Amino acid sequence: MIVGIGIDTTEINRFIAWSNFSQKKLLRIFSEQEIIYAFNNSHINKKAERLAARFAAREAFYKALHQMAPGNTVPLLTLCKKIEVEYKKGMSPQLIVDWDALKQYIKNSQTLPRIKSHLSITHSKNSATAMVILEQ
Repeated sequence: MIVGIGIDTTEINRFIAWSNFSQKKLLRIFSEQEIIYAFNNSHINKKAERLAARFAAREAFYKALHQMAPGNTVPLLTLCKKIEVEYKKGMSPQLIVDWDALKQYIKNSQTLPRIKSHLSITHSKNSATAMVILEQ
């Protein structure tokens, strides 16, 4: 059963400046693996595209989570550190969620370990879009 859906579109140009941020600053939002993946390309637009897509995934997850658990508030920056977009060559990106870390923010959190997340990411020249579906 679907318990939450979230979608977000982010402008890639917004993230060009992020390509110059320190790793310490980027680690406030992204995982180390996500930063390595984003910067594993010397072209600044590709870095911005990868960061934008991962940020859109966080926003989409935020929306899906709050649809699933209305009345619970998990601050976006807190949430950013509890999820990771994992990419393995030849596979679709996966959303890795630290449900145990989110339990303190969600009432009736005993159902959280049974939640499965689905992620789809796409981008054009100007924008990155992510959709998250939470399923129980």
